[in-house]
Amino acid sequence: MSAAPGSVPWQREVDLFLDVLRVERGLSPHTVAAYGRDVRKLGTELAAAGRDLRTATRSDLQGHLRELRRSGLAPRSVRRAAASLRAFYRHLVEDHRRADDPSAHLVAPKPLARLPKVVSQEQVEALLEVPDATNDLGLRDQAMIELLYATGLRVSELVGLQRAQLRLDHGFLVTLGKGSKERVVPIGERAIGWTTRYLDEVRPRLVDRRHDIVFVNHRGGGLTRQGFWKILKAYGVSVGITDLSPHVLRHSFATHLLEHGADLRVVQTLLGHSELSTTQIYTHIHQHRLQSLYERFHPRS
Repeated sequence: MSAAPGSVPWQREVDLFLDVLRVERGLSPHTVAAYGRDVRKLGTELAAAGRDLRTATRSDLQGHLRELRRSGLAPRSVRRAAASLRAFYRHLVEDHRRADDPSAHLVAPKPLARLPKVVSQEQVEALLEVPDATNDLGLRDQAMIELLYATGLRVSELVGLQRAQLRLDHGFLVTLGKGSKERVVPIGERAIGWTTRYLDEVRPRLVDRRHDIVFVNHRGGGLTRQGFWKILKAYGVSVGITDLSPHVLRHSFATHLLEHGADLRVVQTLLGHSELSTTQIYTHIHQHRLQSLYERFHPRS
C-alpha cells in the first residue's frame, strides 16, 4: 500500500522513496519509518530556511550531520541518518530526478573525543586547605598533593620517588617516566616548602628501616598507587570534588599551565609525552572552557 502523498513536492519525493524501500527492497516497516524520519528532518530544516531537500548540497548534508552530533544524538543514530540520506539521494540519481549525488563520500562526523576531567584552580586551592598538617600523616598528604599539582607527575612517578631524585635546593626533581625516560621537572616554592618539612619533620619518625622511598605509609613502607588514590579521593569528597584522582590533578596541572599562557611544547616536556599530539588534548579542554565562559558571560552569546 502506497504512502499518503506529501503536501509539497519534496515531501512527495520522500513518499516515493519510502515506497521503493518498502516494495522493491522489502525493508521492514520499522526501518522504512526510521529512514523517513531521518530524511524528513533534513527536508523540514531546509524548508524552514527557504531551501528544497531535492536540491540540497553536500555542504547542507554535512552540516546537518554535524548539528545532529552537537545536539547530543547518539553516534549510532547519526550514522543511521547518514545512511538514510545516502539512500535517498542515490534513489534520486537512479530515477534520473537528479544528475549529481550530494551524498557521495558523505561521512558521519566522528564522536567528540571525551575530554579528560579537570578541576578548577579554585577547587585545587580548596583541596590544599584540607589536610591537617599538625599531624604526621596530614603533613605527608599535604606535601604529596602540593608536589603532584606542582609537577604533573604520574601517580606511579610520585609514589616511586627516591630521595636521590629530589633536587629541592635547586628547585627541581628528576623522574623516570614511561619507557624509563628521564626528565627534569621544576617545582614551585610552596611544594618545595611542604616537601622539605615532610622530609625533615615526619619521614624520620615513620621510616623504621633503611630505604630511599620519599613518601611512606604509617608503617614506614612505600605508599602504593591505590593507597594514595584512596587518600586523595577522600580529601576530594570533603570539598565536594567527585571522582578526584591523581590523574585528574595531572590533567588540571597541564590545563592550568595553558590557561596561563604556557607553550604547548613546554607542557609536553613537563608531562613526559613522547608525541605532541598526546598533549594537544589539553588545548581542547582550554578551548572548551573558554567557549563555556564566553557563552555564560558575553551579553550577545
